[in-house]
Amino acid sequence: MAARLVDLTNVFKSYTVGPSTVSVLKNVDLSVARGEFVAVMGPSGSGKSTLLHILGCLDRPDSGRYFLDRRNMLNATDSELSRTRAHQIGFVFQTFNLIHNLDVYENVELPFLYSARQNGSSESRIKAAIGQVGLTGRITHKPFQLSGGEMQRAAIARAVAVDPKLILADEPTGNLDAATGREILNLFQALNEKGATIIMVTHNQSVAAYARRVMNLNDGRFE
Repeated sequence: MAARLVDLTNVFKSYTVGPSTVSVLKNVDLSVARGEFVAVMGPSGSGKSTLLHILGCLDRPDSGRYFLDRRNMLNATDSELSRTRAHQIGFVFQTFNLIHNLDVYENVELPFLYSARQNGSSESRIKAAIGQVGLTGRITHKPFQLSGGEMQRAAIARAVAVDPKLILADEPTGNLDAATGREILNLFQALNEKGATIIMVTHNQSVAAYARRVMNLNDGRFE
């Protein structure tokens, strides 16, 4: 069996809303091996996005353990978490999060600008990632010149260009029509077949079916 990449144990997370404390994650365990494609399904408010933020080192749990590639992320400093996000994690969001005055190449280049891994190979890696998602012919186009599916492909290229250990996708087809959504999910499957480790959150069962393993999160707990 492949080695574990993600190891989340007994994680709790709550938020204070006015005078109340809302428990979002309750005793959550999650282990993901290298090369897995896992879908986390659940309705709105189930804790999916909070879970993804913790996995992506964008937020810290109140208690529990989180090891990424055998490293304890809860003991990491803010600067170490920033480096982890830049070097080891690729994010794909429902709203694409492209910079509108930058073209496809410049958007995919962004992680390298915020990374210590800038070197002579970055240009070839950027172009290879753009080619991998089928956008070579659109490399100088800006987001307003792209379709929704093309914008999501650009976002995926940005996520994979730095060769991350983990790709996190938050409702990646939520703003796309059904046919374009299937194209994006097929692209995720192709990336996974080449070795990418992917965790995708969704509320849609037909989207989750593209993953190799589906886990159900409800009211902050895995069922």
